[in-house]
Amino acid sequence: MTADKAARIEELVKILNEASKAYYDDASEIMSNYEYDALYDELEALEKETGIHPDNSPTVNVGYTVKSALPKVQHPSRMLSLDKTKDREALKAWLGGHEALLSWKLDGLTVVLTYEDGRLTQAVTRGNGSVGELITDNARAFRNVPAQIQHKEEVTVRGEAVIKYSDFEKINEAICDADAKYKNPRNLCSGSVRQLDSRITAERNVYFYAFTLTSVEGAELETRSSQMEWMKTQGFDVVDYVKVDENNILEEIEKYEKAIPEFDIPSDGLVLTMEDLAYASTLGTTAKFPRDAIAFKWQDQQAETTLLEIEWSPSRTGLLNPVAIFEAVELEGTTVSRASVHNINIMEELQLGIGDTITVYKANMIIPQISDNLTRSSRMEIPEACPVCGGATEVRNELGTKTLVCTNPECIAKHVKSFSHFVSRDAMNIEGLSEAGLLKFIGKGILKTLPDIFDIAEHRDEIVTMDGFGEKSFKKLATAVDKARKTTPAALLYSLGITGVGVNIAKVISNSCHNKWSEIEALDKELLLGVEGIGEILADNIVTYFAAEDNRIMIDRLLERVELDESFEEAGDGLKGLVFVITGSLEHYGNRKELKAEIEAQGGKVAGSVSASTNYLITNDASSGSSKNKAARELGVAVIDEAEIIRMLKDGRKEE
Repeated sequence: MTADKAARIEELVKILNEASKAYYDDASEIMSNYEYDALYDELEALEKETGIHPDNSPTVNVGYTVKSALPKVQHPSRMLSLDKTKDREALKAWLGGHEALLSWKLDGLTVVLTYEDGRLTQAVTRGNGSVGELITDNARAFRNVPAQIQHKEEVTVRGEAVIKYSDFEKINEAICDADAKYKNPRNLCSGSVRQLDSRITAERNVYFYAFTLTSVEGAELETRSSQMEWMKTQGFDVVDYVKVDENNILEEIEKYEKAIPEFDIPSDGLVLTMEDLAYASTLGTTAKFPRDAIAFKWQDQQAETTLLEIEWSPSRTGLLNPVAIFEAVELEGTTVSRASVHNINIMEELQLGIGDTITVYKANMIIPQISDNLTRSSRMEIPEACPVCGGATEVRNELGTKTLVCTNPECIAKHVKSFSHFVSRDAMNIEGLSEAGLLKFIGKGILKTLPDIFDIAEHRDEIVTMDGFGEKSFKKLATAVDKARKTTPAALLYSLGITGVGVNIAKVISNSCHNKWSEIEALDKELLLGVEGIGEILADNIVTYFAAEDNRIMIDRLLERVELDESFEEAGDGLKGLVFVITGSLEHYGNRKELKAEIEAQGGKVAGSVSASTNYLITNDASSGSSKNKAARELGVAVIDEAEIIRMLKDGRKEE
């Protein structure tokens, strides 16, 4: 029996550590908070019962292993997590006869700011509690972090970086593809704060709310509330708080609970912190938790419903992910009818069966999850055929996790990359269709071949009921598809994904045929070998592709759905043999792509970097210290501005 329990401890440690890595390091989720807490509680109970405490147990360790490309910083002292309870009376008993501050437990990314001589000199994430990531430039891009404070001696402030629900919704509204939308504000915030490019952080409207004055030189503060007020005087926004004791704590918890629907900042509970700092310092810590603070987590709102079916959602790797479909219920103000089950292990643990009565909730009031199965019939059949292609399926067990996969190498879902390529910017340029969204449409049978993308509007009634979609998202997608119908022969040729046919080769082939599609698809090997840049292998690839009957049928269907601009102007040769590189911002042209097209139309070539073969570097800032400017100076490459290249395009080569 002890051996069984030891094995279960080992299994739980592995599962929980994988979930923590996904949540903290990868900004994703492989299980719900409810499931994590239940497994954590089971692990904690088993460790107490057996006395077995693995070194890598989440009951001992804090945070996550830092694996990003950001610089790493050692914290002066280990940052601990908080013990927690969902019992209000237990929280009151923990407080006893003392005063404390009750505040929101914000759901973002903990960040430590250091100021020296009044200036922000360092910002570090919590990381694993011992080592964090250096994000100083990103922190300066937060919406409300003071770049300077009045206090000139060293100050260290701890707080939470968050993205508000209102900003989160605006960001998601701009994405019409349901599966490309961000899952929750916490994951979006984590990815935004830990960017290598601080400009992305600035675009995401990240806010910082201070909750602890970790250290301050030259100021004597004896209470937690005086620290909070002092931080306010220095320009920090602090987390909302109220002073409580045993007489009013339950009443104040009620007030916070009533404020949840209107609170714009992500939160997953409350924090209770001892007010008297001298007393707090005498309490010490456990191996993982400080004893002067505790977290209170809300009991999730749950609803009973009936499981109607398990939908198997495909992925490009052949993995079929189970999704529970149930009778719609109201949770946290919205209607939900589906929830991810993650894998077969969870299906088996819940003993799911069609018609079972299940309880569901929304983790952090956002993500629908199954919390329990009250019937536990285990009447669930694992499909033997892939719902996408009909191929045989197989249950695989990798490191204890059971998953269902399609074994057919020709399954459409496994070829989603061809769809993703087809809709990409340089191909048909259909905005808002990510690989995940395409997989969802493939799984529903909406997409079987490339031309089906242009028939998406016919599936409106089904799409608007899909998870994450609605009328607004559907209209954006339909508009993007209609806009893409007008295209060029070069773009269509590139979109087909013929091996070796990139953007430039597609343009060269199209130009050689004067943009006539009928001539492009009729090219034989001899004619192709006469096109600049095409050799034996590429010529064979192109001829073979157009000779295949399935491809011919598919292309004919495409031509019925798109409008090709076959206009053609004979290319000039005023810039023939010249190689250009473009750098910096442009004034006359909307972007570099426009200028590149005009140069190529005059026989010139545009490269991405300066080399010995470059004839001209085009820049409006010749004094810039950019790498391209430096390379041009070192290699003796002529530097011209936008006005000069415009003249050259009009009149030919540069005047000597």
